[in-house]
Amino acid sequence: MWGLPLALAAGGALGTPPSQCARLPDDAARLACYDAVFRLGPQPAPGVMPAAAAAPAPVGASEPAAPAAAALPGVPPERQPLDLAEAPPAATLFDKAWELTPAEKRGTFAVKTYLPNFVLPMHVSSRVNRAPGSPTRGTTPARIDYKPVEVKVQVSLRTKVAEGLLLPDADLWFAYTQRSLWQLWNGRESAPFRSTDHEPEMIYVVPMSQYLPALPGGWRWRMTQVGLLHQSNGQSDALSRSWNRSYVSAAFDNGPYALTLRMYRRLKEDARNDDNPDIQRYLGNAELVASWLGGPSTVSLAWRTRLPEGRRGAWQLDWTHPVHRDKPAGLRWYVQLFSGYGETLLDYNHRQDSLGVGLSLFQF
Repeated sequence: MWGLPLALAAGGALGTPPSQCARLPDDAARLACYDAVFRLGPQPAPGVMPAAAAAPAPVGASEPAAPAAAALPGVPPERQPLDLAEAPPAATLFDKAWELTPAEKRGTFAVKTYLPNFVLPMHVSSRVNRAPGSPTRGTTPARIDYKPVEVKVQVSLRTKVAEGLLLPDADLWFAYTQRSLWQLWNGRESAPFRSTDHEPEMIYVVPMSQYLPALPGGWRWRMTQVGLLHQSNGQSDALSRSWNRSYVSAAFDNGPYALTLRMYRRLKEDARNDDNPDIQRYLGNAELVASWLGGPSTVSLAWRTRLPEGRRGAWQLDWTHPVHRDKPAGLRWYVQLFSGYGETLLDYNHRQDSLGVGLSLFQF
């Protein structure tokens, strides 16, 4: 879940940027593009008195019907700006990303990105885990000469598998995320992959804002998610790690700000097969993600902890900025700061600080 609002914003969920309008050579097309972006109504023609300055109607007279919008001269019908009285409200980040309204529905089995997809060629750890272990699997018999500098790669995709399920406009999604730490710069050890985590996930999304009034301060409760998440690293013996969780989350926004709260519950499993019985003590059961998406750059701060104690856990800061300012949905610089437990499953009980620098790749 960490970094999701950044992925949605980078993927163009915020719509056409004004810079794209500026590149249109035709004056009428450029004007219509600006009007569509900013949802502007038609402007009065030269010499026509604005409606606000017209003489008031006599007292007791019936309210006249709103006049039809005057067409802009020389602009074809399909390029005319939206009438403010008829224009639908601009879709929010969450509306577009999760198709929360009927107007945003795109059907099932269209593949989209989920969490950020990135490559961080320079990922530096303050304390790389050279001897992973757990209470039930013991510790690796020999320390491995891992280097503190490695490559971090994440690929994350999702697709909607059912639309309008159980509740109006509620959808069921499937997502898959793979995250790897690659010792590319460690030629002595033949550049192994130190860790690869696999995360399949089912997500049931229920839109909320059309049923609930605005919250204090202009905040809106956009959606509730209920999910099942499996996480494992596909290794064996002392390096094997896995667990299953359910969760419920709530997402809120207010202009360029987004806030997501999530509570987890670990699903029980046979003690003999439990690779990491104490994992929740370190990774926690609660998560808070706050994001700012108001400009070319995006910033997200995530905090994970165990309630009610508030101990251990981790925090992570993600920052992105487009490599080319006029292409915000293209390549983006990506910087990630992490501090705490569980940057990977293998490191669930190992505390470290890390800094990664690289590129966010594709978002759609």
